[in-house]
Amino acid sequence: MEIKVCIGSACHLKGSYEVISIFKNYIASHDYDQRIVLKSSFCLGKCSDAVSVQVDNEKIFSVSPESAQMFIELLGQQVIGQQAIGQQTINVQRVSK
Repeated sequence: MEIKVCIGSACHLKGSYEVISIFKNYIASHDYDQRIVLKSSFCLGKCSDAVSVQVDNEKIFSVSPESAQMFIELLGQQVIGQQAIGQQTINVQRVSK
């Protein structure tokens, strides 16, 4: 699985490096280094909500630092075949403070 996290200016301001850190910690703690490739990317074209995250060059999600842990856990479950992300409806939109 390949995950791209936008580090463009809009996403940077919305916490892209915090999202990347959460993803990196999860991948390392579950030994998914060989199963999940984490990359940074410039604009993925969905800058209005939160940090743009693309999975396997397909759908682009808006993930905030607050929703990043839940998002990567669902992807981790997909990696091990327990649950597909499409079977869950989750709110990964920006959480208001």
